[in-house]
Amino acid sequence: MNPAIGRSRTAGGVRSWLPRLLASGLLAFSLTGWNSNGQHTAPDLTAHEWGTFTAIAGKDGRAIEWLPLGLPGFPGPTDLPRFVEHINGVNFKLGLRGIIRMETPVLYFYSPRDLTVSAKVSFAKGLITEWYPHADRVEPAGVMTDTAQSLSALSVNGSIAWNRVAVSPNLAGEFPSEEQPNRYYAARETASSPLRVQTRTGEQREKFLFYRGVSASPLPISARLTRDGKLLVVSLGEDEIPNAILFERRGERVGYRVTGALTDRTTVDPPVLNASVDSVCGDLEEILAGQGLYRDEAHAMVETWKDSWFEEGSRLIYIVPGGFIDKVLPLTIDPVPGQIVRVFVGRLEIVTPATAMAVKAALARHDDATLDQYGRFLEPILQTLKQIGVAGTHD
Repeated sequence: MNPAIGRSRTAGGVRSWLPRLLASGLLAFSLTGWNSNGQHTAPDLTAHEWGTFTAIAGKDGRAIEWLPLGLPGFPGPTDLPRFVEHINGVNFKLGLRGIIRMETPVLYFYSPRDLTVSAKVSFAKGLITEWYPHADRVEPAGVMTDTAQSLSALSVNGSIAWNRVAVSPNLAGEFPSEEQPNRYYAARETASSPLRVQTRTGEQREKFLFYRGVSASPLPISARLTRDGKLLVVSLGEDEIPNAILFERRGERVGYRVTGALTDRTTVDPPVLNASVDSVCGDLEEILAGQGLYRDEAHAMVETWKDSWFEEGSRLIYIVPGGFIDKVLPLTIDPVPGQIVRVFVGRLEIVTPATAMAVKAALARHDDATLDQYGRFLEPILQTLKQIGVAGTHD
């Protein structure tokens, strides 16, 4: 008998071979299984995702169609590192009219062992526009993005797929970065397992799968101002809105109200501008953790977007119902994780009388500094002002 084979049958031999067999993937079958639907499962794998849906409310309170990637002359800053890939291979900013700008969904994986996963996301009435690491497939291909067109005219839903993502909990090494600060990097500050993706030009590493997109899908919520200055929020879907924050900022003065769960119709009083950005960040982190994100994930999400969510203007920041996410942005992962948590924050801009007057005054004075504060929202703000007038109410 081969002595090596004999030793492998002893208890000590099994222990000595186990790390090598696990590393080679030869024992993966014993740590995974099959569910009742015949899907490959990995009970010790966890997937957590967060992202944002940005939109702007029109005269009737429903989200309107706009240019979510920028207005000519006011496209907004490029807020992604240069290593991020873009649709059609270019960093475009114009041409697609839609309702939702889906920003920075990041998909984390947690595993006690090395394994390989695949992931696919579809976007109803939408396109995936940016992503990292390199994806195996982004569809539809060849979409024109340099001419004005409505995403509602798309004949197929957009999608992105990564076929072989190596989840490597013990991976050491650096992730791509650039010298200049960028909000993208805040999402890395979690305990998630590092990921590796092989490409034709070499290996790419990241702490998450990142993607962005735009869509013409209607939102599950509307919000309009009443004549007495309150905000009437209506849940348009079957599921309740788990929680929301009505936020307003005018210069250095900020205020907010936490609404709690929203069902059917809810009237919210305008916030008193006597709070701080730190306090609203803390409350929002608590809300996100309550929805199932880990604490470091909730903090990473707020750190990523606090300079945008809490900028000049008024907005309703709400938790998007899980049923809506799974319908509009279905996600499939193979093997199926033991736990999947998806938490999306909706941002619905509200054109208040204060916003209307500020924009009109800035236009009259050619005050570019003030107009820059509204950036990509200028086009839909002007569109809404034509509908509602300077008074800014929607009754």
